Amino acid sequence: MKILLVGEYSRLHNSLKEGLVSLGHEVTLIGCGDYFKNYPVDIKFQRKYTKGLSMKLKNLIFSLFKIDLASIAIKNQFLEHANALKGFDVVQLINESALGIQPREEEVVLNFLKAHNNKLFVLSCGTDYLSVSYAYEKKFRYSILSPLFEKKVTKAAFEPILKYLTPPYKKLHKAVMSSVEGVIATDLDYHIPLIGNSNYLGLIPNPINTDIIQYQPLNLEGPIVIFHGINRANYYKKGSDYFEAALALIREKYGARVKVITTEDVPYNEYINAYNEAHILMDQVLGYDQGYNALEAMAKGKVVFTGAEKEWLEQYDLEENTVAINALPNVKDLVEKLSFLIDHPENLKTISKNARAFIEKEHYYKTIAAKYIATWQR
Repeated sequence: MKILLVGEYSRLHNSLKEGLVSLGHEVTLIGCGDYFKNYPVDIKFQRKYTKGLSMKLKNLIFSLFKIDLASIAIKNQFLEHANALKGFDVVQLINESALGIQPREEEVVLNFLKAHNNKLFVLSCGTDYLSVSYAYEKKFRYSILSPLFEKKVTKAAFEPILKYLTPPYKKLHKAVMSSVEGVIATDLDYHIPLIGNSNYLGLIPNPINTDIIQYQPLNLEGPIVIFHGINRANYYKKGSDYFEAALALIREKYGARVKVITTEDVPYNEYINAYNEAHILMDQVLGYDQGYNALEAMAKGKVVFTGAEKEWLEQYDLEENTVAINALPNVKDLVEKLSFLIDHPENLKTISKNARAFIEKEHYYKTIAAKYIATWQR
């Protein structure tokens, strides 16, 4: 099959491409690289108007006329590659807003892909209309919108999430759903809001290429190393405030027995190497399942504090805190779980081995690629 993957912001499409190519398919990946993360793509659209006078001009024009020069620039770059973006058997969008541009421009991209290719699919992966609506209606026990409900942040600060509930993005959602064969969820945080939706094709777990991610047995000599990588734009969305508060207490409690490494807004290739010496990785609090960073860290054998709720345990028939540590929005609980692991480090080795085995069993990229092929052909 000839396959076009549109958009990338977690390495999901890169790993899926690797799996598909290994199965004999021809795959092209296009996108913008997701800002500072700079993920690799085959055709890259450059974000313009990002600094200096050009950014001020862009902001002025948008405030006056609601015209986004940066989105238009990316749309135009897409159309410049028009001949290379036709004739695919399958096109898959990483998200309803696959290129991260204004809905008006996204619809131009969507209509082109629909007109010039065979089947279109979309992932529910990251914020979109349905998942944000579900969270906004407080149907989750807690969610990425909990900081808003708890008044830690303003609505303006959460605009990158809440924008999906505005009329332009709701219109884009409807346009996407009427254009695609169906929507695929990548983890339980997106699966749960889609249950009962007529467009829903099911959950396919994130693909992880364990052929290129080497397992690193934990060395328990010296201090226990804890890594916390902060994405400043998603600070509250990921629950980083809980992690920082808990780690401050852990430093105070254990002193030289622990070493805490913190990074902020680093490119993907730098990020995945920054935690190599870590025993424990703090990923996210406000989720029910693991995101992509957590899964890659688990493949390396890290003990990851992340979403590992009872729904996830039931999905994969696991016992609590044996594969990943369920990070709750509760500083005391985080401190207790960290303290137990520091005081009983032999458990770190057991969880490390379990984490790698779980990724190989449930997320192996070639197996996941085959599931995509089966779903696309269904």
